[in-house]
Parts: sequence; structure tokens; C-alpha cells
Amino acid sequence: MNPLREHWLLEDGLAFLNHGSFGACPRVVMDEQSRLRAEMERNPVRFLWREIGDRLDAARAELARFIGADAEELALVANATTAVNSVLRSFELQPGDEILVTDHGYNACNNVAAECARRSGAKVITARIPLPIAGPEQAVTAIVAAVTPRTRLVLVDHITSPTALVLPVAEIVRELEPRGIAVFVDGAHAPGMLPLDLRTLRPSFYTGNLHKWVCAPRGAGFIFVRRDRQAGVHPAVISHGYNTPREGRSLFHDEFDWQGTLDVTAWLTVPAAIRSCARLLPGGWPALMQHNHDLAVAARRLLCERIGVEPPCPETMLGSMATLPLPAALQEKNSGEPRAVIARFDPLQSALLEQYRIEVPVVRWGTPARRWFRISAHAYNSPDDYERLADALAAAAKSARC
Repeated sequence: MNPLREHWLLEDGLAFLNHGSFGACPRVVMDEQSRLRAEMERNPVRFLWREIGDRLDAARAELARFIGADAEELALVANATTAVNSVLRSFELQPGDEILVTDHGYNACNNVAAECARRSGAKVITARIPLPIAGPEQAVTAIVAAVTPRTRLVLVDHITSPTALVLPVAEIVRELEPRGIAVFVDGAHAPGMLPLDLRTLRPSFYTGNLHKWVCAPRGAGFIFVRRDRQAGVHPAVISHGYNTPREGRSLFHDEFDWQGTLDVTAWLTVPAAIRSCARLLPGGWPALMQHNHDLAVAARRLLCERIGVEPPCPETMLGSMATLPLPAALQEKNSGEPRAVIARFDPLQSALLEQYRIEVPVVRWGTPARRWFRISAHAYNSPDDYERLADALAAAAKSARC
């Protein structure tokens, strides 16, 4: 048993290989959120009205140090999907303008692009990134080739959700921003998985979830909006900050800091999450990121060998997740919808949990659609978790061939 697992409240005997979906919050962070909630309930007006500005400033400052950003360009939000809604619904589009997305993009965020295009008369153009992929330059080529004179905004994942590819966003930003094209990097998985330096990257917009690899509570995310892009960007929920400025704070913070009455303790717990994960391994965050990456790479090698599949991307395009196709025996003649569907579980995903106590996502993706599975690696995982998965998939493939 991995001794680090004791820091989490995970079910006994569960091989939890799906940190990428909703994360898992350590006990110490849960305790800090409970402490903050108790303090809030002792005097809600003091906590949520008199003191909230300074509390948010402090949390934002610590987050800014962690991701290499200026606090003035950061706001806290519930999640990356909320951030994408905020920017795209604020973006002024004309009929015929184009929003560029990729076929590896997160379904919820691509839906936002589709709705904003429908309302404005703009178009959504989809860049098709190959998979298997030989290297990151193919992703850059695919995206740049899909740009036209009408492209106004490019929405690109830092780490793709269904396919777990680390995309070369620095090169994409350098290629497109000088052309006047706004690049919005959806970094939902990136904070805590990859080192970030937003002062150097400098896209127009960036968002990240903190409930995933940073291990903050659900409801903690951030949006980065470069100073020259802040005018006209409004949160998904318009509230008092729209017309009640606070001394010493920007309109950007006025609007995003107050989006109605919320339980903001998830935001305020972010510093505790950053500090607690830094203490998990000697060497702090750099060591933790490297540990998780190395575990994911080793797990992918093991699974490829045991179930007889080829890796769809080089190891240099992996973070702390990896996506692999299921073996031929577990593919279906008609795999259904060519995208990840969250409304129902794949029968294999359900069987893995019910029969083997393994939680791992199985998705249908691509054209033509194939069945894929995605593994995650965090400090509480151990090589035995992936051995169990390999055994279970090998048994399922053998049964399917019989």
C-alpha cells in the first residue's frame, strides 16, 4: 500500500485511476475548508462582506506565485468551463467571424463556442489534430493551417481531456497572437501537472482548474485575462461589481470577486492545497510533478505491453495522464458517437468498477469512433494499481475473443 494514500479519504481497495475527472481532495485541505466554513457561519456578514476582499486578495496572491502570473490578471472562478463561458460570451463577434477549436477539445467548452457562434452569426471551425501523432509540431501545423483571415479567437487545450495530449501552447501563442488572433488556452488539467509561467506564455486568456492536480476542493478554478484584454470581459454571472467599484481594485476584480452569494471557501482553500501538496514529497512541487509524470509513463509502457496496443503519442507529449486504445477484441464494429459522452458509462467502465474495483474512464472518440481508456497518476497511486488494470483488461479481451 502506498503510504501517501493515507493523506486522502479514498475508498479502501479502490484503484482510483481517474484523478483527471474530478481530482481528489486531501484530508488536510478538507479540514481547512471545514474550518473556514465554521468561521463563515459564526458571522456570515463579517466573513462574506467585511473581510472577503482581503481574503480573496491573499488567496489570489498565493495562486499567482504558484502559476507565475500577476495577481492583477487573475480572478477566481468555479471551474474552467465557467471561465470559457465568461470570455466567449463577452467576446464581440460579427457574422462571418470564426472561432477555431480542435477535435480534441473538451465537449463542454466546444459547446460554448457553438452557442456563441449561433447567437452572433459567427462560425466554429474545427482543426483536426491527428492521433496517433508523431510529435507536437503536427498539432501546431494542424491549428495554423485551419486559421483564416476571419479567425478571431482560438480555443485550444493545454492538455486535452479525452486524449491526454500535452499540446505545444507556447508555440501556438507565439504563432497566432502577433497576428491579432486571441488565443484562449484551456488549461483545465495543467496547474499542478505542469510547471506554469503565465508571465512568459502571455496568451490573451488562460484558465485552469484547481480541483484536479492541485487537489483543492471542487469549485476552485481561475481565469487569467491579459491586461489589454480585460476591457469588456465580464463573468458568467453579472452582479454588484458591474457598477459598484471598490477603492484600490480593478473593475476586472470587482466583477469577478462578487458573482452573487457563494460558498467561497473552495477559493480560500487554494493556498492550503498548494502548500499541502508541496509537502508530500521531498523536493516539493517539482518532485511531485516529476513523480506523477514518471508513474504515468511507466504505467503506459506496462499497459501497452500487457494488452498489446501501440502508444498513440510520444512520451514527450504526456503529463500525468495517458490515453490508450482498447485492444482489438474490445473494440466494437460500431462504437457509437465519436466523442466522449458523460451522460452514461461505457459498459466496460462499469464492469471494471463492479468486478475489479478499478475506476478508470472509457470513452468513444475519433472518426470513426473507437473505444479508448485514460489513466491518471497522482501521489496516492502505485504501480500495483496499473497491474490490476492490465490484468482486468487482459481478462476482458480474452473473454471477448472466446
